[in-house]
Amino acid sequence: MAKRKQEEAPKGSPAWMSTFSDLMNLLLCFFVLLFSMSTVDADKFQQVIASLQSSISILPAGGSSIGEGEMISAGVRQLEFMDSYYNEIANSAAENSDEQTDGKNSVQEAYEQQELSESEQMAEQIQKAIDAASLSDQVDVDFNAEYVQLNMSGAILFESGKADLTASAKPIVDKIGKILEKYSKNIIEIEGHTDNVPISSRAHYESNEVLSVYRALAVTERLREKTSLKPSHIKFAGRGDYVPVADNSTAEGRARNRRVEIKVYNSYNSDLD
Repeated sequence: MAKRKQEEAPKGSPAWMSTFSDLMNLLLCFFVLLFSMSTVDADKFQQVIASLQSSISILPAGGSSIGEGEMISAGVRQLEFMDSYYNEIANSAAENSDEQTDGKNSVQEAYEQQELSESEQMAEQIQKAIDAASLSDQVDVDFNAEYVQLNMSGAILFESGKADLTASAKPIVDKIGKILEKYSKNIIEIEGHTDNVPISSRAHYESNEVLSVYRALAVTERLREKTSLKPSHIKFAGRGDYVPVADNSTAEGRARNRRVEIKVYNSYNSDLD
């Protein structure tokens, strides 16, 4: 039997080699793109090149063509540009935020200074009127950014444990009321305060806090009755012994804590709406 003639192999590389080469090229491009979008670590990059050289021999010895290739360097430059760009945006936003904060603080400080300036002017005017009315020994004047405060000792207004104005106290309150008529557009608040000595069981009022409320009310009613101040602009409160201004362990301190305060709020803090 005659031998079958062996078919000659086609010339050139097998067909599968072309497909495999395309696949390897695509994979290489894919990893190059991944690498270009990552943070480049020079040491690790050289280690990868050395590993590829020794195991696959794809890269020539000593080659740095990929590391210095345009694709990699362009990707690195793009990443560096993007990093710089977004850093500038972040820094600019931080600076703008700081400037806005500084601006708000400046506006707030200017507003508070205006409040304090008005209170100071009011306090000077009220002090002059107090002096002219010969009330300097009975009334102390103080102020802050919200209001001017007139302090009167409870001893000159009330008898111990009572909330009715004494006969000698009424003219004092009347004179103060005339002074306050100049500030009829402002909120006026009367606060009663006591020391921390427990109230007598025989007293008409069940606690120091209740006593302080009725004392503040007595002054409020007198001002409403004898002045042209609008009743809706006057409010009162009793604070009992919760807001001392002196040490309650001494007789002098307790005397200072038994007091009535009249607060005249400046225009910035007189919300009459």
